[in-house]
Amino acid sequence: MSLVPGEFGPGSTWRFALQLVPGLSRVEWGSRQGPGAGRILLPRRAHSWSWHANTRIKVANPVVEMDGDEMTRIIWAFIKEKLILPNVDVQLKYFDLGLPHRDKTDDQVTIDSALATQKYSVAVKCATITPDEARVEEFKLKKMWKSPNGTIRNILGGTVFREPIICKNIPRLVPGWTKPITIGRHAHGDQYKATDFVVNKSGTFKLVFTPKDGSGPKEWEVFNFPGGGVGMGMYNTDESISGFAHSCFQYAAQKKWPLYLSTKNTILKAYDGRFKDIFQDIFDKHYKTEFDKLKIWYEHRLIDDMVAQMLKSSGGFVWACKNYDGDVQSDILAQGFGSLGLMTSVLVCPDGKTIEAEAAHGTVTRHYREHQKGRPTSTNPIASIFAWTRGLEHRGKLDSNPDLIKFAQTLEKVCVDTVESGTMTKDLAGCIHGLANVKLNEHFVNTTDFLDAIKNNLDKALGKK
Repeated sequence: MSLVPGEFGPGSTWRFALQLVPGLSRVEWGSRQGPGAGRILLPRRAHSWSWHANTRIKVANPVVEMDGDEMTRIIWAFIKEKLILPNVDVQLKYFDLGLPHRDKTDDQVTIDSALATQKYSVAVKCATITPDEARVEEFKLKKMWKSPNGTIRNILGGTVFREPIICKNIPRLVPGWTKPITIGRHAHGDQYKATDFVVNKSGTFKLVFTPKDGSGPKEWEVFNFPGGGVGMGMYNTDESISGFAHSCFQYAAQKKWPLYLSTKNTILKAYDGRFKDIFQDIFDKHYKTEFDKLKIWYEHRLIDDMVAQMLKSSGGFVWACKNYDGDVQSDILAQGFGSLGLMTSVLVCPDGKTIEAEAAHGTVTRHYREHQKGRPTSTNPIASIFAWTRGLEHRGKLDSNPDLIKFAQTLEKVCVDTVESGTMTKDLAGCIHGLANVKLNEHFVNTTDFLDAIKNNLDKALGKK
C-alpha cells in the first residue's frame, strides 16, 4: 500500500493508492497529528476482512469530515472503517472537532471546518461536546468555547432539517404517523441571540433603534415595572429569514412534500408577521410554479393549529419552524416516532448546494464512561451512519454519481432492515419491550456486534457475500 499526500494545512488530506500485499487483507487506519487543523492518515495494523479495493466507488470531489467527542467519536471511526472506506474511494478533508483539539486551536478548527464546507459543499459531522462549567474543569479548557454547531451555522447560514428514520417494528407514540415528518428549524436569532435581564426595582423598560444613516432614533416603551421582574430584547434579519425560506422551499421541492410555516403572527404582528410576509413573497416569486408542477403546496398556519394538525396527520410534509419552536418540536417529533437515536439532522444552506449532515443526538457521555471502564455498551449508531449517508448521497447528486447515491441509499435500507429483522441496540429494544425487561443477546446486542451485523448485511446487499 502506498500513500499519495495531498495539500498540507487545515483540513489536509491523503489520497490512498492501494496495492495488493500478500498476507494483508485489510488495513485499519490510524492517524497522527499533521500541520494545521487536519490530520494525516497512516496505516496501522491488519485485520481479517477484505477491503474489496477493486469495487470501491470513485468519488470525484472531496467531503469534509468533522470528528467529534466521546462515544460518538468511537462509533464514528468504526463507521468510517467498516462501512464507508471499504466501499467508497473518497477524499476526506478531516477536521478534529474533538473538544481537546478545539481548545488547542482556540476553536479555529471549527471555523476552518465551516469554511472548508463552503468550499467543497458537503460535510459530515460527528456529535460534539458543548462545554459547560463542569466540562471546562474536566478538560482544563482555556475558556468555555461556544457550541461548534452554532459556530458552523452562523458561518454557513441555512436551516437545520430533522427527519425521523422509520422502522416498522419500533412502536410510535403517535401510531398515525405512517410517513416521515421533517422539521426545518431556523437556526438563527430570536431567543438564542437575545439579551435578557433581571430588574430588582421599579422603572421603565424601553427599546431604542438608532439608524446608521444619521436620522433620528426610534423608541418603544415596553413596560413600566412597579417592582422586580425580567425583560428581554431579541431580533432577526430579513437576510436570515429569506435564507430560511429558500432552504425550506428547496427542501420541500426535493422531497416532493407540502411545506407549512408556523408562527404566532396574531400576537407578534410585526415580528412573526415579517416571517409570514417574506415566506409568501419568496414563494410567489420563485417557487409557486415548481410547487404547482409537483402538485404540492405551501401554507402558513398558526403554531397552535399546526401542532394539532401534526398530531392528527399521517405525516409526509415539511414543517418550517422559528428557532425556539423548532428546538422544542423536533424533540417531540423524535420521541413521537420512537427515539432520538432514529433522527437525521441536515443543515441545508440557502444556495441549495451546500449541506452539513450530522446525528441529531449528543455524544452519549454515559455510555462513554462505561467504555472508559472497559465495559461493553449498546450504543445506537444509526443516526451517525445516516450522517455519512446523507452527506455521500448529496455528494453523489452534485457530482452526478448514481453509484454513490445508490450506495448511500442501500446502506440506509440495510440499517432499517437490520433493526426490522430483530437485531438492534438496547435503546430500540427498550421501545418495544420496556428498558427494564430487555436482556443482552436476547432482545439487543452490544455496539460492536450491531455494527458487525450492519457490515455483514451491507456486504450481502452489495453482492460481496
